[in-house]
Amino acid sequence: MAKTNYHSTDEYIRQFPKDVQVLLNKVRDTIKKVAPEAVEAISYQMPTSKLNGKNLVHFAAWKNHIGFYPTPSGTKKFEKELTKYKYAKGSAQFPFDQPLPLPLIAKIVKFRIKESQNSRKGNY
Repeated sequence: MAKTNYHSTDEYIRQFPKDVQVLLNKVRDTIKKVAPEAVEAISYQMPTSKLNGKNLVHFAAWKNHIGFYPTPSGTKKFEKELTKYKYAKGSAQFPFDQPLPLPLIAKIVKFRIKESQNSRKGNY
């Protein structure tokens, strides 16, 4: 990953081998299905979904895994479901040699949407 000034999610994904592109597109499609109103952007040099102008989630490919970044609240809320993966405050790693947990990703994105809506209403 030599380049660091991506202009689109498509440009970011195209740099990877085909098998990794498939995984990245599965994550992307899952996010789009759950948050169709979210806008794609590049933030922190990663594909990012933004809602109401704020970062909802990020994702990226690394040497051996897909990184998923749903903010610290997103990982804390789903700690039990994430225990089978390496995770930390605000991030989770989904290894290439395991099926992507797309239903879990969808649940986390739904949670982040609710958080975003609550913060707009001043309830956050």
